[in-house]
Amino acid sequence: MQKGFDNTLYMSKQKEHILERISRFNGKLYLEFGGKLFDDYHAARVLPGFEPDAKIRLLCEMRDQAEVVFCISAANIQKTKIRADLGISYEMDLLRQIDVITDLGIEVNSVVITQYTGQAAADSFIRKLNARGVKNYVHRPIPGYPSDVDYIVSDEGYGANPYIVTTKPLVVVTAPGPGSGKLATCLSQVYHEHRRGIIAGYGKYETFPIWNLPLKHPVNLAYEAATADLQDVNMIDPFHLEAYGTTTTNYNRDVEAFPIVRTILSRITGNDKFYCSPTDMGVNMAGYAIIDDEACCEASRQEIIRRYYNGLCDVKQGKEKPEIVEKLKLLMQQLNLKPEDRPVVLPALAKKEASCSPAAAVQLPDGRIITGKATRLMSASSGAVLNAIKVMADIPKEVLLMSPKILEPVLKLKIQLLKSQSSVLKLDDVLTALYICAADDETAAAAVSQLPKLRGCDLHSTQLLHSGDFSTLRKMGLQTTCEPEFPDKSLYFG
Repeated sequence: MQKGFDNTLYMSKQKEHILERISRFNGKLYLEFGGKLFDDYHAARVLPGFEPDAKIRLLCEMRDQAEVVFCISAANIQKTKIRADLGISYEMDLLRQIDVITDLGIEVNSVVITQYTGQAAADSFIRKLNARGVKNYVHRPIPGYPSDVDYIVSDEGYGANPYIVTTKPLVVVTAPGPGSGKLATCLSQVYHEHRRGIIAGYGKYETFPIWNLPLKHPVNLAYEAATADLQDVNMIDPFHLEAYGTTTTNYNRDVEAFPIVRTILSRITGNDKFYCSPTDMGVNMAGYAIIDDEACCEASRQEIIRRYYNGLCDVKQGKEKPEIVEKLKLLMQQLNLKPEDRPVVLPALAKKEASCSPAAAVQLPDGRIITGKATRLMSASSGAVLNAIKVMADIPKEVLLMSPKILEPVLKLKIQLLKSQSSVLKLDDVLTALYICAADDETAAAAVSQLPKLRGCDLHSTQLLHSGDFSTLRKMGLQTTCEPEFPDKSLYFG
């Protein structure tokens, strides 16, 4: 994919802007991190050149000035909310992030469990944190929040929350996902700091929507696609337009919340000019680091189509409501997009029709599209991946990377001993066998050496993938979509 974003320039501008914001508030800033702290693959997909770990690398550069507070909603713990891109629960992802951040030498201050009303799962998580020596706090719902400002900004409101003692000029408040209470935690801390005579400020580190790109720019529309389940809508920031006469892009939740946030900050600080608009609150230099607009536009168009297919599959499996797909259809219509504009779709469907078997197609880094079909031994995605690495390694089509004699015992093991419900090998099984063969087979070794080059490539399957194949493709970094069709008529699909 053609590079469209300068990550080094972005990090430099973000750091400069954060330092300026810290100095504006006399050396103490609570910075809410919107989006993912690291593993920001959405940004990497729509801004080619953006590094998924850009935020965490920036914090590493500022580790002497920064500490991190994590938030997680007790309600999300209770319902075991899953981070879709990783397939793990919010609480497990939070622990994972703490481990990574600590290993990088960045100080983790504590964890705040928000919206706590005695949830049993939250109590269990608190015990787990205590057993691991992780400092934690509980924030309970504030009656009348967010409209009763008199009560919120009082000893019975924010004052009832425990004060989190922080020592660094930059306090990053982050979470494993949306709806975790980051904003309320920041404002609560600003309240407590001002009660103690410390002039602390608040800001929001955002990536999307990009405020200085047009409202209907594909990058911003791709953000709407990514948050279709939240019903987010990009909109012109009316407060910024009124205050400065300048058109900027924001989104509905920030715009709707701004009057209350401004009132609360004004009540806490005594300054009614704390911020004039939600755009003012943001620390977002991403728009200044776009070096090839068309490359980012095309990447964003492809992301919207991928989101559309993911929405179709989620609805088919009962994971989402049909309204999600309707929202994604509208976004595609705004850009005149069709499902077949995803290059791997039609070749996969053609392979299925020609072979009368489930099929998959992979687009290689050089643009070539390679297909594969299901066989009696392996899944279609396994066949497509093997065919792709053979082509990249210049291995003739007729050469087998592995003999059926290698794969058949593995399949027998899975069915007879492990009681697998699947009648074919999944991709991880096939790759394991291939790596074993590569130990003393130069041809297999040559194919294995090509596997890392598939990261970032597109794959389309003509049927829904079982969780094993989907998980392996995700770990390999392939951008995978499927037709919303079950493999068979079985009710169980795992």
